[in-house]
Amino acid sequence: MAKDRPVYMGPRLRRLRRELGLTQADMAADLEISASYVALLERNQRPLTADMLLRLARTYKMDMSELAGDGGAEHTARLQAVLKDPMFADIDLPALATGDVAVNYPGITEALLRLHTAYREEQLALADKGVDRQHVIEAPDPVAESRRFLGARRNSFPLLDDAGEKLAAEAEAAGGLAGWLKTKHNLRVRRLPTEVMAGSMRRLDRHRDAVLLDDALDGASTAFQLALQIAYLEMRRDFEALLKDSQFASESGRRLTRRALANYAAAAILMPYGPFAKAVEARRYDVEALARQFGASFEQTAHRLTTLQKPGQERVPFFFLRVDQAGNVSKRLDSAGFPFARHGGSCPLWSVHHVFERPREVRTQWLELPDGQRFFSIARTVTAGGGGWAAPRIERAIALACAAEHAHRLIYAAGSTPGEPTPIGVTCRLCHRSQCMARSAPPIGRDMLPDDFRRTHAPFGFADG
Repeated sequence: MAKDRPVYMGPRLRRLRRELGLTQADMAADLEISASYVALLERNQRPLTADMLLRLARTYKMDMSELAGDGGAEHTARLQAVLKDPMFADIDLPALATGDVAVNYPGITEALLRLHTAYREEQLALADKGVDRQHVIEAPDPVAESRRFLGARRNSFPLLDDAGEKLAAEAEAAGGLAGWLKTKHNLRVRRLPTEVMAGSMRRLDRHRDAVLLDDALDGASTAFQLALQIAYLEMRRDFEALLKDSQFASESGRRLTRRALANYAAAAILMPYGPFAKAVEARRYDVEALARQFGASFEQTAHRLTTLQKPGQERVPFFFLRVDQAGNVSKRLDSAGFPFARHGGSCPLWSVHHVFERPREVRTQWLELPDGQRFFSIARTVTAGGGGWAAPRIERAIALACAAEHAHRLIYAAGSTPGEPTPIGVTCRLCHRSQCMARSAPPIGRDMLPDDFRRTHAPFGFADG
């Protein structure tokens, strides 16, 4: 008969002990074992026996499934995802060896994961600086700091996904988000006129034990604001844990990133990872259908699609862009390796800049970058604000793009052939397509030609060398 494999879960035991605020000696006394034995268990030098698991469950009143864990599966999946980076392409890295490292050397695994995240942050920072070397910005850029933080992590935070899924189940059992707030925090939800809210769409009123909401908010916005308030009440420690290993040049950058994490968490409550990941496959990434299923807006749903990169449960990786009619980029999120995430996003040939002509209609487009990379994009307008006559509102456009190899999984590409893609550039300064009539500036490193004797149709003629 096959022998059962010994169970090692040192890091999980150490994390449990620290969460309980115990020293090794304290835990040893509780479990009636020696402190040195606790140390051996935490270093994976001794397996955790069934008797010890039972003792832990009884002593700390925990579910056995919480203690049993996943045998390092999460660390293995995260490490395997990192090792797919092109910088490791020439190294033979068998999946079995990766799994052995993750399970047997969790500390080294965590160190490698942190180093790779730090490397990604610095890589994105250098890319930002390299866009225009003629201008040196002395003041910190909070928006760029926040984008680098999210980009280095591919806008994926499994810690928040797990917490959001748990809170979503609790809210469902309580009859909804408002019922959960009343049950857990004795907070009632009140909707008040816009003029009474004095510029706020949500406010936590501790004196009256209430969450106050602007009654002009639509259903999706109301649900999101309630989920956001729950995230701030329940996930503060999670936000701080995610932020602690990053350095911010400004407090505004840190606060903006914390806000981004809170928005991520709110979406994780409204669209829990497991059910949402199943639904996107069933509905073939139909954003409007998914939005109706989960009671969210088109933009909230598109935003959530960029976060589905939980190790071992990945879905199509997307790039998300939001622009106004002047071309200003107000949001960029990337899990697809799309270069616009670092260098801008203002190529006028991209349909995201044309959807204002036909509001709320989804437009599809095949794209090709100068280096030959191909993407499939959908774009549509979205509206913020409103809710009454003369209420201020703003129209923006959002785009979702994925690598062409994933397009067949999207309902928007069903029955269509790629055809001739639209040649777009990252930005004019980095695009070397000489015949583009939409160009606004010559590319870096190319000399302009005089037009004394010849004027090209393109705005700038430049040398081939």
